This record gives sequence, structure tokens and C-alpha cells, in this order.
Amino acid sequence: MSPRTKNWLAAYVVSALIFAVLDVAWILLVANPLYQSQIGHLLAPKANLPGAVLFYAVFVAGMVHYGVRPNDAGATLRQRVTGAALFGFFTYATWALTGFAVLKDFTALVAVTDVLWGAAACSLVTWVAATILRRRLMKPAVA
Repeated sequence: MSPRTKNWLAAYVVSALIFAVLDVAWILLVANPLYQSQIGHLLAPKANLPGAVLFYAVFVAGMVHYGVRPNDAGATLRQRVTGAALFGFFTYATWALTGFAVLKDFTALVAVTDVLWGAAACSLVTWVAATILRRRLMKPAVA
């Protein structure tokens, strides 16, 4: 396995673990109560586990690519966090604003909260992951 692939996989695993912990806390403490109060009638009785797993796998890959950037030794922490914030903003805005546009009773509060969460969560995960992986990220990966 090449050093570039190892860097990317290490960043993916670290980012996935951080995001999982952060997002579970968010869902339990903020999102579930907000969704129940604002759009409870739109929610499925239980989450679609394969859909959730697929979302997390794809989303973390995007966060690593646009935020953590494990094979870009020249990227500053600020550039990494800014890239992650933009990734989170645009991806969550796509979901939330589409829901707001096409779902009956989807509230502006839910849309705005989700967009802000996407930007904040990606920024925080990237900052923590890049800090943990600091030494690995600063070395140019060859091959």
C-alpha cells in the first residue's frame, strides 16, 4: 500500500470516529428533539440503517478530501478547516434547502439549523483530525 493511500486511510478512520461521536451527540441532544417538534410527522418510525451507513461512508470521504486533505502537506490548518466548513455548508444546504423547497411543512428553522450544523461539524472534525494527524499531514507523501 502506498504512503498516500495509508495517509488517506488514516485520515478517514480518524475523521470517521470523531464524526461518529460528534454526530451521535448532536442527533440525541439537538436534532431528534428539533425534528420531532418541527417535522415529526415527516419522520420514519425508525432510521434506515443501510442509508445511514452509506451517508456516513460517503460524507466522511468528502470531508477528508476537501477538509483534512491528508496528502496536501502544504495546506495550512486554516485552509483545511475552511475547506471543510465549505464542504459541510454546501452538502447540508443541498439537503436542507431541497427539503425546505419540496417537503410540505419542512420548516426554515430545521433547514437553517442543519446547514449551520454541517459547516460547524465538518470544521470541528477536520480541526481535531488534522491536529491528531499533524505530523503525518506535514510530511509529503511519495509514490
